[in-house]
This record gives sequence, structure tokens and C-alpha cells, in this order.
Amino acid sequence: MNNIRHIFFDLDNTLWDHRKNAYLTIKDLFIKTNISEEYNIDFEIFHKTYNRINENLWELIRDEKIDKEYLRKHRFYDTFLEFGIDNYNLSQYFEAHFLDQILSYNHLMDGTQECLDYLKSKEYKLHIISNGFQEVTERKCILSGISNYFESITSADSIGKRKPNTEIFAYALDKENANIGNSLMIGDDWIADIIGATNYGMKAIYFNVLDEDIPYSENLDFKTISNLKELQNIL
Repeated sequence: MNNIRHIFFDLDNTLWDHRKNAYLTIKDLFIKTNISEEYNIDFEIFHKTYNRINENLWELIRDEKIDKEYLRKHRFYDTFLEFGIDNYNLSQYFEAHFLDQILSYNHLMDGTQECLDYLKSKEYKLHIISNGFQEVTERKCILSGISNYFESITSADSIGKRKPNTEIFAYALDKENANIGNSLMIGDDWIADIIGATNYGMKAIYFNVLDEDIPYSENLDFKTISNLKELQNIL
């Protein structure tokens, strides 16, 4: 990968530990609203249910089957419904405070700081391409102390297209005068990051942080890592 000059990172669960930060935020809200005492629900079971529903909804957004407003209305509402609680106001209380309070936690994935320092020392130009919301993505980078590493932050909201749609990759590369030949995508989502980038013609590195089975790999130009420190052996 000697010709690579531009590295495009996914943000959530690639650099910014969304799983951990979301877990801590939801736990705070769960305790504050006395859900365990009021409805006799175990938090770990609640969180596991929320996580499944939320990830399914994000997959639907990625596939352009729903929009972000649908997700915001349903991820907590549908979670509470699974416990027999039909309370839209309660679910929207969680939603509103979740979006505000998650930025109180800014844990990064293991090795993020060292990885970014290393890549900067090699004079790579670093960028973000995220399927998250633009303002939230920017604030995550600022509050976690990593914003200064990046030349650009591109969110799906910028152009109304989400990974794996090739238009978001084209947009991000074009505005930085990068090209397919000197650009690399790194992310933890097999479909959004790896399938999306390679379909566009970019090289890619799959951050298989959950050690999941790779669905298929024939004719795809990518490498796999299980932790960010491995990038020093590749780049």
C-alpha cells in the first residue's frame, strides 16, 4: 500500500467506542428513571434488547428503507414494547436525553490515539466518512480530542447518501482532491465500509473488532485487522 496517501476512517466502533459510550449513557437514564423498580426489568436484558433493535434499525437506514426520524421514534419505543410497556413519552424522554448525554462519554477504541499518532507521523492525510449525523459526528471528534487529526469529516447528512452507496465515497474523495488509487477506507461495518469502498474501487481494511465471520471475500481488495495497532504492520 505504498501509494496510499489518504486514509478514510469510519468513526463509530472504529475509532470512537459507540458501544461502550451508549451502554453507559443508557444505564444512566435507566437508573435515573427508576425503570428497574418501576417495571421490574433487568438493565442488562434491557440493553441487550435495545442493542439488537437499534442495530437492526441502523441497517435499515443504511439500506435506505427508513430515515433517521423513524429510527429516533422507534429504537427506544420498540425496546419498551418488547417488555410490554407502551409509553411513547417515556421512550422519547430516553431518545432526547440519549442524544445529549452520550457525548458526556467519549471513550475511544483501544489503540486509537497511538494509531492516529503513528499515521500522522507517516504524513498520511486522515479523514472521516460516517453514516452518523453530521453535528453529532463532529462533536464526537472534538470532545474525544481527535478532531485535529482529520483533514475532513464527511457525514451521510452532507449529501443525503449513506455507505455503502458509492456516492458518499466519491463526494468525500472529490472534496479532498483524493483519488481511488491513493485512498484507503478503514471501518468495522462489512457492508457499509468494506463492500461500499471496494465497490467504488478503493482499497479497504476491515476492522473485525467482534471477530465475526466474513460473509464473502472473493475479488475484493481488502485486508483484515482485529485491533488498530496492526495498522502499523500494514501502513
